[in-house]
Amino acid sequence: MAATAPAATDGPLTHRQIVTILVGLMMGMFLAALDQTIVATAIRTIADDLKGLDQQAWATTAYLITSTIVTPLYGKLSDIYGRKKFFSAAITIFIVGSVLCTLSQTMLQLAFYRAVQGLGAGGLFSLALAIIGDIVPPRERAKYQGYFLAVFGTSSVLGPVIGGFFAGQSSLLGIDGWRWVFLVNVPIGIAALLVVARTLHLNHTRLDHRIDWWGAVTLSLGLVPLLLVAEQGRDWGWGSGRSIACYAVGVVGVIAFLLVERAMKDEALLPLTLFQNRTVGVASGASVLIGMAMFGGLACLPLYLQIVKGASPTKAGLLLLPLTLGIMFGSILSGQIISRTGRYRRFPIIGSALLALALFVFHYVKADTPLWQTGIVMVFFGLGLGFNFQPLTLAVQNAVSPRLIGVATSSATFTRQIGGTLGTAVFLSILFSTVPDKITTAMAAAKGTPEFQAALKDPANAAFAQSMQAAQQGGGTGAAGGVLKDSSFLNQLDPRLAKPFLEGFSSAMDTVFLAGGAVMVIGFLVMLLLPHVELRGGSAYSERGAADKADAEAAAAAPPAAAH
Repeated sequence: MAATAPAATDGPLTHRQIVTILVGLMMGMFLAALDQTIVATAIRTIADDLKGLDQQAWATTAYLITSTIVTPLYGKLSDIYGRKKFFSAAITIFIVGSVLCTLSQTMLQLAFYRAVQGLGAGGLFSLALAIIGDIVPPRERAKYQGYFLAVFGTSSVLGPVIGGFFAGQSSLLGIDGWRWVFLVNVPIGIAALLVVARTLHLNHTRLDHRIDWWGAVTLSLGLVPLLLVAEQGRDWGWGSGRSIACYAVGVVGVIAFLLVERAMKDEALLPLTLFQNRTVGVASGASVLIGMAMFGGLACLPLYLQIVKGASPTKAGLLLLPLTLGIMFGSILSGQIISRTGRYRRFPIIGSALLALALFVFHYVKADTPLWQTGIVMVFFGLGLGFNFQPLTLAVQNAVSPRLIGVATSSATFTRQIGGTLGTAVFLSILFSTVPDKITTAMAAAKGTPEFQAALKDPANAAFAQSMQAAQQGGGTGAAGGVLKDSSFLNQLDPRLAKPFLEGFSSAMDTVFLAGGAVMVIGFLVMLLLPHVELRGGSAYSERGAADKADAEAAAAAPPAAAH
């Protein structure tokens, strides 16, 4: 077995050793990256089948909540005990959650099982990035970036297509087609576990520190109620008793978390001193805002393509390719230039400006906007994301001590996920709370048009005309409310009658994109505060190994009297 573990040294790793380790990391990251894209294009079909389109945010936010909460815990525990065992545990939990998701019978069940899946996902990205931060010097990281771009690129292309294919099948081997969206994770996850076990061999010196369990508990106490009210506030009423109770518990939890973290000092789940570092503080604040805009935009784009444009899940996945190409090109370009110049600051600033601009342009995309125009905006949106992903993580890892790479990387991932969770909950809440009114307004404008009246008199549309008449007599809005439970009827509806629904959805999405653009303007202003720190030439792994060796030699040389 000695031959299979050449990387277990304290010195700098060779290119071959790094690539061997990367194989295992890429398998785990592929699992997480594929899941993000494969579910996004299938969620409308899943929500329609489970009769809860307006509850789809639960499936997304539950996953994000749990993955967000455990991300810093993975970082801290792996700093203490080593990365491999926790990376393997994350993959295992993710597999179990995926199996449970296939058994869902309601949207709330799916949300619960997605929460289990999120417990594993929280470790996949952050630990893979932390291990890269360990073994590859910042200046050389771009050289290996192509491997990870291949993973993200492949998952971004395959995910929507595979998700669309499964969602488009009524059943496959006796199982509902959309359930394979989760079931496909199982063989990939098992393969990832085997590869990690054979390739990830790194020496680790255990750090004897306390584990900040109270930090994890109070963080959960603070985040869950606030995210819950962000998701349910439109139904409960923002000033209702339940909402106020969530505000109160959330605020108490956040205050308790800050007090616990201050008391734990350097052993905290998220050491507050870490954020006193200007680079980490600015990057974290900007990551929250970027996460909000990014996940808010990514949650709405597949819905726009499928509901408003009538694209199948598979076609919607392919239509998102301009976004993927933008991300890949932005990541490659920024990585290569950073590797040659050692300067990273300009890319997050330019990327934030592009994100703000793209979201504001999305605000002007209507139901009848040609898809090629939407595709151009997607390219710039992806370019903005590509300019932010790698440089911000790189900046944070470079700004901290090699022994804090795990907690620093998880803090960068954590803040982006906090923003993403808030963005998904808030922006989808805005979308689904405004859709009925927007559809009602569009319907009122359409009723007076000759084509709409002709469609109502068409015998083929008699059932829809009767439902509209019954709703009007009851003081309702027709199918405007029902479309939030199941939008699939729009695919069979006469285009003349469907037009007000599509315009209503499009108009509601315009509001979401405008809110996202406003958030990114603030993100751009925060990003201007990001300082430039010269990139280190050595890897954190070799630097930490040298520091551990020096500590051991100092301890051995200490006089016996020091023990007293």
